[in-house]
Amino acid sequence: MSQQNNTEITLEVGEQEFTFNLTPADVTKYFNALTQTNKVAPGNNLLMTTVLQEQKNVLKPLLGNPVMVMQLAGALLEEYGPKVEVLVKKHSATLSA
Repeated sequence: MSQQNNTEITLEVGEQEFTFNLTPADVTKYFNALTQTNKVAPGNNLLMTTVLQEQKNVLKPLLGNPVMVMQLAGALLEEYGPKVEVLVKKHSATLSA
């Protein structure tokens, strides 16, 4: 995958910094794995597969708390997503005669 498809994001957790390298494929895999009864495991997998190799041993103990997993994955995805403004236009309910 080309370098332009990689996005490097650093999250600061307490006094620790963790750097993640995300690609569109990583994010797609995360979303495709989400189900109504399975949300934490895909978040854990996203975090562990995209964090720098040398930071995995420090990150892993933090992921024992499912709320921490969801907060970190949420922060990562929020930063990864494009900043766009989306407006929904309301259609008027006019009757055609």
